[in-house]
Amino acid sequence: MGDSITLAVHRCRFVDYTPSAITAVAFPPLPLPSISDKDKNPAVNQSSRFGTLAVGHANGNIDLCAWAGGERDQQSSQAWVIRKTLPGPHPSKVDSLTFVLRYPDDLNADDIPSCSDLRLLSSGGGSELLEWDMDRARVKRTISSQGGAIWCMAANPASSLLALGCEDGTVRLLSLVNDTLTHYRRFDRLKCRILSIAWGPPTPQHPEKHNGRDHNSDSDDEEDAWIDTWLVTGSSDSSIRKWDVATGRVVDRMGMDKIRGERTLVWTVGVLGDGTIVSGDSLGMVKFWDSRTCTQLQSFQGHGADVLCLAIGPEGNTVFTSGVDQKITLFSLVKTGGFNNTSGPSTSRWVQSCSRRLHSHDVRTLATWPPYTVLPPSYKRRFPIDVSPILASGGLDMSVVVTPAALPSTTVVKVINPLSTSAHCTFEDSYHRRLAYSVGASGIPAIQVARKARLISCIRDSGVSIWRVMARPSVDDDPDTQEIDVSPPLESAGWKKVLEMDLNVNTNLIASAISEDGRWLVVSDSCETKLFSLTLDVRTSYQVDPCIGTNRDKKDQDHIHVRRIRDFSSIIQAHLPSSNSSTGGQAFQFTPDSSKLVMSTTALSYVLVIDLAGEKPRVLRRFDQHRSKNSIVHDRVVKGLKSDDDVDMVDATANEDDHGEDTEKAHASAIVNILRLSISPDGQWLATSDDHARTHIFNLDSIQHHSVLPTFAKPTQVLAFDPREPNILIMAFPDNTLQVYNVESRQFPTWGKELCNTLPRRFTHAHDPVLGVAFDAAAPRYALFWGSTWICKLSLTGSAPRGLTKKRRRESMKASSLLSIDDTHRDLKMIAHYRPILYLDSLASGELVVVERPLVDVLSDLPPAYFKHKYGAS
Repeated sequence: MGDSITLAVHRCRFVDYTPSAITAVAFPPLPLPSISDKDKNPAVNQSSRFGTLAVGHANGNIDLCAWAGGERDQQSSQAWVIRKTLPGPHPSKVDSLTFVLRYPDDLNADDIPSCSDLRLLSSGGGSELLEWDMDRARVKRTISSQGGAIWCMAANPASSLLALGCEDGTVRLLSLVNDTLTHYRRFDRLKCRILSIAWGPPTPQHPEKHNGRDHNSDSDDEEDAWIDTWLVTGSSDSSIRKWDVATGRVVDRMGMDKIRGERTLVWTVGVLGDGTIVSGDSLGMVKFWDSRTCTQLQSFQGHGADVLCLAIGPEGNTVFTSGVDQKITLFSLVKTGGFNNTSGPSTSRWVQSCSRRLHSHDVRTLATWPPYTVLPPSYKRRFPIDVSPILASGGLDMSVVVTPAALPSTTVVKVINPLSTSAHCTFEDSYHRRLAYSVGASGIPAIQVARKARLISCIRDSGVSIWRVMARPSVDDDPDTQEIDVSPPLESAGWKKVLEMDLNVNTNLIASAISEDGRWLVVSDSCETKLFSLTLDVRTSYQVDPCIGTNRDKKDQDHIHVRRIRDFSSIIQAHLPSSNSSTGGQAFQFTPDSSKLVMSTTALSYVLVIDLAGEKPRVLRRFDQHRSKNSIVHDRVVKGLKSDDDVDMVDATANEDDHGEDTEKAHASAIVNILRLSISPDGQWLATSDDHARTHIFNLDSIQHHSVLPTFAKPTQVLAFDPREPNILIMAFPDNTLQVYNVESRQFPTWGKELCNTLPRRFTHAHDPVLGVAFDAAAPRYALFWGSTWICKLSLTGSAPRGLTKKRRRESMKASSLLSIDDTHRDLKMIAHYRPILYLDSLASGELVVVERPLVDVLSDLPPAYFKHKYGAS
């Protein structure tokens, strides 16, 4: 191609961004079936939707990951993508994580609950239990365990009770009925810690038959009553105990093996529908127990070190265990009798099927989708056998690994692999997927670039660092004879750290931005936004040779003088309706001339336009289009329905009555999180998008609302304006699909539709979602889309032939969609040798910045992983 050009790459590995270890993963539970229903084996329509994946981190953050495919898609190459991050208090951690149903009676047995149907609870090693508001991304309420540190927790199958295992040796039950969180009961105290806990199968309570006149009066209340009879706990005194829920007393005790008299820690327990208890301990043993007689059924030396977690397959016939030795071991229930015999303790047994090492360090947590529900055998759930279940695991290596987990016995029919990694779907033979670790809160990169000042900023949990990239040496390349290539890095350009700053924060930092000229830096947690004025002081110092008395060398000493704008929070607070609302921001963007700052607030979903040109910052306008409810019908924007008018800024001395009216209006407005902002290169247009998939366009010249786009099936992952045509907005989605919108004409151009409909499969089926897009003036026809493990050079001119009729154009698009994944696209180039990528952007014309954080560098700060010599040991 004659118009291609070589881009010089700054391959930056000096950015010390370190993701947090994964300590808990959880999938939402399924509603219990109806007792009175004749069909006691409900089949869940698994193909309708995959559940939300919650990932808890050691720094206290919780990532909510949504399935990247459509509601009816059974496969997705991107699997689960981070939709939203719940910032944890600083400092804190997440040790246990569980979903419960908010109102279980409102859901059918075959429904898959969404986030609005769920409650999320977590504990972090202390005595406080946290309930999260997933809509507002903050802590909703806390409650003390009244028993010291919380070591474990588990919700009953009906989502009405939550059991806590505490430091003082007690089990405490909390009531969850009707969206409450209150103490309900305390069990007898033990002289040891409760390390693990699990509920037994509930007992169905059938409606009593009344012969009196009040036969129909209480029939509705007596239906569908599931009674919890017992639960099991693992302790630090080498024992497992079975508890009676009604009395709160120990029914029986099961002893574990000991070595040299030392106590064995029971780190994890689980219960199957037939009452079988599964345990994993600090000796690496996986044991199966009979809950009726409280005797051991089988024992396996499944691991070489502590077993920290286990998960039960959807059908209850598989158990996955893992722990310190990094192995995930599969145990399967196989029949040992004749085919005509019914399965039971005498005709079936557990076998250790296989083991796989999917992680490079300790595995802390396991979860399966569809989730297992502890139910009696007569009410056992049935799932489609043509879709493979998924096993999710996480640990100290900071990445979630998802693996197809079908049994070999289910391969008698063609089984679909939801991850599209291979044709194999069994746990033993399938290829796993390592989800890229988070590049920042809510999928927004924690790294930002100031092009004119050549600065790179990076936020951590409670601090920010800034580096300066030196100018590249001059090169004499002929652009007409070179193809576009981002492979040769610049090692000699150099870099220098110019700022390291720790901040006093309430929660972990969630967003930041740095202006193009490097004069402004803004960072925010969920409670407060901090604005800093930066002054770069570049001084040249000379080293004098004492022998000859002349200048021998010179060095550039870069220093950044930081001045915080102290009254910035009060300026923002004066223009928010409620006086006690937080001033934190979820997304920030500076205009290209660094004269304005646009931010979205965390509390009330406002978009603020702030002028920075004066002596002190000044809020120009507050937009509330994202808060309106009346423009949404069936999750679609309906033409003719107008959103609320733009809200002009009120004076800081507004009376209290106005604040009260605004507060009442705030309670009636929609709760959204505005996570994506983009400003056109000419500074005229602003695009904002929220987690309800709504995108609004604003005119920054007139500071008015311009238009609203139709809602798409998925929230926008990337927003960017084309530098060649600043009125062209490019939107990328988690499934690597694109949309092109002309903001001036308020239309989707024809060439954009052709481009979006003819995207190559290598791009749309990439195994990581798109995280950003970069443009370079030296390559005006192309855009560089990038994910964690790939960079894609894609032409934005459209690939469908021009001048064809609609029928011919449709045939051309259909033919292009049938190309195999190995077919090359004339305007496509995939580059996969940069990984994992944290950020990519254009630094100047012909210069590209690629920030990498190799997994080897991240793991080097961790203690050595467990390793045991198999050969040559004395």
